[in-house]
Amino acid sequence: MKSFKILNSKKVQLLILLSLVLTLTLGVYVYSGKEISLEVDGNKTDMVSYSKTVEEFLQKEEVDFQEGAYINLPLETKIEDNLNIVIINPKTYIIKEKNSLKEVRSIYETVGEVIKDQRIELGKLDYTAPAPAERIEEDTTIEIFRVKEEVVVTKSKIPFESIKENSNSIYKGELKLKQKGIEGELTTHTNHKYVNDKLTESTVLKEEVTVEKKDKIVLVGTKAKPAPKPVVKTAVKVNARAKTTTTTAPKTTVKKPTTSKTPSRSSSSRVRSSMVMTATAYDLSYQSTGKRPGDNGYGITASGMKARPGVVAVDPRVIPLGTKLYVEGYGNAIAGDTGGAIKGKRIDLFFNSHKQAMNFGRRSVKVQILR
Repeated sequence: MKSFKILNSKKVQLLILLSLVLTLTLGVYVYSGKEISLEVDGNKTDMVSYSKTVEEFLQKEEVDFQEGAYINLPLETKIEDNLNIVIINPKTYIIKEKNSLKEVRSIYETVGEVIKDQRIELGKLDYTAPAPAERIEEDTTIEIFRVKEEVVVTKSKIPFESIKENSNSIYKGELKLKQKGIEGELTTHTNHKYVNDKLTESTVLKEEVTVEKKDKIVLVGTKAKPAPKPVVKTAVKVNARAKTTTTTAPKTTVKKPTTSKTPSRSSSSRVRSSMVMTATAYDLSYQSTGKRPGDNGYGITASGMKARPGVVAVDPRVIPLGTKLYVEGYGNAIAGDTGGAIKGKRIDLFFNSHKQAMNFGRRSVKVQILR
């Protein structure tokens, strides 16, 4: 009976020992660390964590992150092996639009993503600098350019020309108006491009003659004038004395030829020829020349002359450089420059200021080529 008690006591001890081993094994399994990784702003670190949740892990490890930071997992996520926790802190950028500057914070690193993150909408023609796809560093300034285009329709007069025709129906030296001159009308469609409310480019889309001009026609007499009647002398006897009287033929009244007036200040004797040309205007601004003060060739024309009022750009195939001109509404000028867009019957007039050039616009003018 005694040996039975001893045997039972040993069994109990063995069972207790097995229970303790099992409990310790389960505890080690439950509370063993989990292998995870932490990545903050691109810097990755492998770690072992005994925390139960992501929030507990960040608190225990004293992971510092800024307000507005991006965390890829909810804070209540349980810690498991191979868990990857990613944190991205926001960066500071400057957004410039027209004359305003705004400091913003974003976790993104490309211009397009930052703009979208700030809920800034870009129009179809708007653009940014740097470009939307470019990656940027902290404190980079992103400039937004607002672009607007509008089509403006303008009407300008087409001056008529004075044409002389010989006519044998009137005497030499006489002039007669056959047809009165009537000005025509040119309608121009121009696209104006504005960047941040400033005009940067003007492009002619279409030109059409909406009213045809009628040239003035003057008849020049070629008919020979009749010879004057001869003087006839007759002898008359009065009181037995012969008295000679003189009888003259009736006078023929010859109409004095009238001369047509021309608006040109140039003497008609100096005019070699004239033509109607499409005139535009330019100045020394960057918008007109593509150059700034100090650039090579700034202010110097294709002929080597200094750009100044009176120096105009022409197509040398139409008007040779150096030709003296008189431009209606502009005055005396000299062909001293050329231009990539100046082809055919085009002429570009120089003005001292960009405002004057823009006010001139585009119009048809009569150009006289002087001797």
